[in-house]
Amino acid sequence: MHFARRLGLAFLFALASIASLAASAAANPLLLVDIDTLEVLEAQEAGQPWHPASLTKLMTAFVAFEQISLGNVSLDTPVTLSKAAVALPPSKSGLPADSAVSMQDALYILLVKSANDMAVAIADTVGGSEAGFVALMNDAARRMGLSATHFSNPHGLHDPSQVTSARDLAVLSLYILQNYPQYAPIFGTEEVTIGKRVYESQNALLTKFAGTTGMKTGYVCSSGLNIVATVERGGRRLLAVVLGASSGRERNERAAELVLRGISGARTGQNLIALPNQAGAPVDMRPMICGAQAKAYVAAQEAAFPMGLEGQPSYLTDTVAARSYAASDLGRIRTGVPLPRPRPEHMPVTIVPTGQPGAVAEAELRPGLSATVTAAGIPFPRPRPNF
Repeated sequence: MHFARRLGLAFLFALASIASLAASAAANPLLLVDIDTLEVLEAQEAGQPWHPASLTKLMTAFVAFEQISLGNVSLDTPVTLSKAAVALPPSKSGLPADSAVSMQDALYILLVKSANDMAVAIADTVGGSEAGFVALMNDAARRMGLSATHFSNPHGLHDPSQVTSARDLAVLSLYILQNYPQYAPIFGTEEVTIGKRVYESQNALLTKFAGTTGMKTGYVCSSGLNIVATVERGGRRLLAVVLGASSGRERNERAAELVLRGISGARTGQNLIALPNQAGAPVDMRPMICGAQAKAYVAAQEAAFPMGLEGQPSYLTDTVAARSYAASDLGRIRTGVPLPRPRPEHMPVTIVPTGQPGAVAEAELRPGLSATVTAAGIPFPRPRPNF
């Protein structure tokens, strides 16, 4: 009798623990934004500080795009992998030290494969060093008004001081889409080949959710599984952010569900720029993703959100042709030999911050309305981008 009672109490305790974990999971950040109006269609803990994992590479790409536009590097500039870059843990390209690819190919491998070694190689090439490049990343974050964001490295491998929020990731992503639409195909590419090597994206929406145009996934134990996804459906362009998922299934299904709710009419009336960030330390998901609580946490997540599980319905049922890109190995290039760098054909432009330090005027984050200057400081009008 006493044994049965103890067993019953243990069972109830386990249920309570799973319920507690599920409740905490329900607070994970979710955000859906209308790309064209900046209206927040749905938000949940969007200002909560969070570890970005490989979503860091969105800023790595932005800084590279910006430096290309300024003429400091070009898409043809060789990007060489150092021994330090090659020594990083996966995900990585697998290319040996001193291997080189063009900047364009490096950006594809960075964003499709989420290669950590390529992130450092780009940082060394663009910033002169990893530390110099990280300084450029944090300067860009300041100019964008990303008040919850700080970068410590260009790849997203865990660092306690590397932090952002769903709100800031959405703003960063929209700056990329607005100011550098010519690079949109990279974010929508599912596969990159280089010789016999094949690098595949972890963004399942690209091939299973019609209308998906990009952008990036990320994962470390302390962040859980993250995604920023952009979708065009029914004349609408939407951007979804999901942070802290327990699995790739949950991450992708939740992003698709957010988009479908937005198309169905979900809205808050808020503007993304006005959405506040929260103070405090970032959430550490390690105990629930990689620690002792992981098994119970995943079970709770599956019970609370079963979409995509075996025998359950799924939002990811479309068949979409995968976009592929072929990169080229330039071979092994020793560093220290100066190489010519051709200037880009277009006029270099850069964003100018307005208002107080770190503040961004709402009008700056809309296609065709950004305040820009040439490298010489002379205002230069740009036509509205053709998305």
